[in-house]
Amino acid sequence: MDFTTKFNTWVAQVEEGLDRYLPSSSTRPARLHEAMRYTLQAGGKRLRPVLVLAAAELCDPTGGCDPLPAAVAIECVHTYSLIHDDLPCMDNDDLRRGRPTAHRAYDEATALLSGDALLTHSFLLLSSCYANTPDLATALVRTLAEAAGSERLIGGQVEDLSAEKQGVVTEEGLKYIHLNKTAAMIEAALVLGAQIGGAGAVQVESIREAGCHLGLSFQILDDILDATGDTATIGKTAGKDAKSGKATYVRLHGLDRARTLAREASAAAESAWGRVEGDTSFLRALTRHLTDRKK
Repeated sequence: MDFTTKFNTWVAQVEEGLDRYLPSSSTRPARLHEAMRYTLQAGGKRLRPVLVLAAAELCDPTGGCDPLPAAVAIECVHTYSLIHDDLPCMDNDDLRRGRPTAHRAYDEATALLSGDALLTHSFLLLSSCYANTPDLATALVRTLAEAAGSERLIGGQVEDLSAEKQGVVTEEGLKYIHLNKTAAMIEAALVLGAQIGGAGAVQVESIREAGCHLGLSFQILDDILDATGDTATIGKTAGKDAKSGKATYVRLHGLDRARTLAREASAAAESAWGRVEGDTSFLRALTRHLTDRKK
């Protein structure tokens, strides 16, 4: 199976899983569950859940334990973070995944609570769907909680807002923001899959290293696309980073240097995949695909 076919097959599995593992839109309170599904099912790259599935297959090609609930769980956390990022008190954006943001489609309170509910639901999924393997369930909950917590995802968001408010960012500060606000969840996706696949500690850390470089490359390219892309293509308001004074690699280094740094981070990810046991051909191809993406 070629890369594109395999990627699309996994995306289709993820879409089915999102529908299966979320409360229906008619579940009371219906407005809340509609809002949860509104952003979650609006499309997107589905990168993080696909990484869960890919890492699980890498570490256990026989597919002994179903990674789909964990894939859905991390997409719930990712989507919650997008809903909250878009709120007026943070990035105040009107467009996400090509359509109005949750607080525009509904209202600010409903958007806030739908994000809260998605975050909470992710841990319900991990604790219930893997209840028959309690040690694994505990490990998965810890991995996702650490990545989404105050020292990683949320910490990166706080530093990002602070840099925007102060109008000053250092190279070290910018790397901290990107490694935590973005790369932490990409690392976590791969680690969740590796844990489900029964990987040992050494293998998990090798996979985590690859995820760190991949996540940094991904976010640098996001910075580049915000500066060079158009709203219709990238599905969110283009050029908003510069207008709002966001801390980005383009702002700090300029476009040419940012492109070089993105390629270097991608090359570091490819090198790290070389130290991972098993057939990493899909993950190597995905790394190259993300480096060349246009949205």
